Amino acid sequence: MKKVLSTLLATLLLGLGASAQAGTFADLSVISRSTGRVLPVYAHQGRYYVAGTPGEKYSVAVRNKLGQRIMAVVSVDGVNVVSGETAASEQTGYVLWSSMQYEINGWRKSTDEVAAFVFTALPDSYAARTNRPGNVGVIGLAVFREYEPPQPIVMPAPMPYGELRSDSLGKSAEAETGASAAPAQRKSEDQANDRRADKSSYAMRQREEKLGTGHGERESSQVSYTDFRRASERPAEVITLYYDSYRNLLARGIVPQPSRGIPNPFPGSGQFVPDPRG
Repeated sequence: MKKVLSTLLATLLLGLGASAQAGTFADLSVISRSTGRVLPVYAHQGRYYVAGTPGEKYSVAVRNKLGQRIMAVVSVDGVNVVSGETAASEQTGYVLWSSMQYEINGWRKSTDEVAAFVFTALPDSYAARTNRPGNVGVIGLAVFREYEPPQPIVMPAPMPYGELRSDSLGKSAEAETGASAAPAQRKSEDQANDRRADKSSYAMRQREEKLGTGHGERESSQVSYTDFRRASERPAEVITLYYDSYRNLLARGIVPQPSRGIPNPFPGSGQFVPDPRG
């Protein structure tokens, strides 16, 4: 049984359900720390995206939906946010109590501090600066349920001779759901989507450098160690959120083009032509 981190304080996430990537056991969302707003999730080709703003601090929010503890192994850009290792589901994570909501504000430096998550250009991302740029632009959550010892079966007391009972002892078992994932993305669909994006010269002109997550300033964030035994070696659920700048997601057709409407020849009224402002 490994020692893993237990959050000391739950953070209330207003509006989490509306903009979170919802799972069976947990929800995953991204929050702008400058505005406190939960970033909207855009669905596209079976994947889910959020748009970040360069230079903005953010937090990864996890909400436990179960009536028991879970362990949340979280990765950003393919890097474990607690240990800094190239992420794998069997690594360490955060333990969330029943129905707990918690914001992870940065890369864990100790039980008292984190280095803030900040949206930045790919070359300045923590993953790129540690020679691991291949998975920049993705946030992952692997959820583990806690092991619960089987309950002993209590046999009914012997019945007196000649007495009949209509009920019978039955054995029930809770069916556990296996790992969930977003619908499989076919390679041909990716290629077709890329071709459509390439045809739009306007969209290509609007692209900027791919967004990553930097290693920001140190901040206070206290946690402690606790014991946690996983119910299984494999995660009960894996949730994935991709991210990039709004401009890049717009250029790729993931964020819908803003509608300008149809020009109106008579949008206002007035007697004479006024002077222009400025």
